[in-house]
Amino acid sequence: MKSIFKVSLLAATVMLAVGCQKEEPKQEVKPAVEQVQAEKAVHFKSEDDKAAYAIGASFANYLAQSIEKPSEIGIDLKKELVLKGIEDVFADKAALNEDEIRAALESLDKRVAENMQKQAAEKSAAAKKAGDDFRAEFAKQEGVKTTDSGLMYQVLTPTEGEKPKDTDTVEVHYKGTLIDGTQFDSSYDRGETATFPLNRVIPGWTEGVQLMPVGSKFKFVIPPELAYGEQDTPSIPANSTLVFEVELVGIDNGEQAAQ
Repeated sequence: MKSIFKVSLLAATVMLAVGCQKEEPKQEVKPAVEQVQAEKAVHFKSEDDKAAYAIGASFANYLAQSIEKPSEIGIDLKKELVLKGIEDVFADKAALNEDEIRAALESLDKRVAENMQKQAAEKSAAAKKAGDDFRAEFAKQEGVKTTDSGLMYQVLTPTEGEKPKDTDTVEVHYKGTLIDGTQFDSSYDRGETATFPLNRVIPGWTEGVQLMPVGSKFKFVIPPELAYGEQDTPSIPANSTLVFEVELVGIDNGEQAAQ
């Protein structure tokens, strides 16, 4: 009940401004540029006026986002009906009572959650299939090997030397991309190597870097189950196959590793 009252109060504030604008006397039509400039000119007689305007602007931004976001997942919230709801509440003639408002909003929340879940599942399935296809093509390239776990690798710069254990700390240079080439991480771009315990990274890295002699450079293609799996992030979609180019710069196993 409290949240509905809060929205209604803000809605009333917005509609007060709208109502006042409607009551202003008609003015003669001005050239487009002058008219736009006139519309932008708002004069505040007091701090209360400015606060009132700020509440309206803030609520309008919130409403715009509330309308736009659902449209991205197939829910069409018509702007004119949103504004009509605000106007009717301010005029004390709402078409829905508070129980009906609550039920409609709860239904909206449920539909948004269901649509988002469905969309996420579709994107995840598409990413998995694309990754499967990419790995099948990558396997045909010269020198590509696949381990029992499904990790794929290709030696770009071969060397002879010490290889790390999973308990070692390694120093590497690397670049990580999605299968379409979109880069999501790069130590090269940061201008410094990365150092970390090998047993505290994704399984594909833990396994793959142990195959590398110091000074070598490998290309790894890591299936989602050895990467981030179904975890969805802004830069790495769920079920993504990841591509890394990795240079093993050094090993710290308690002694200074000679390259």
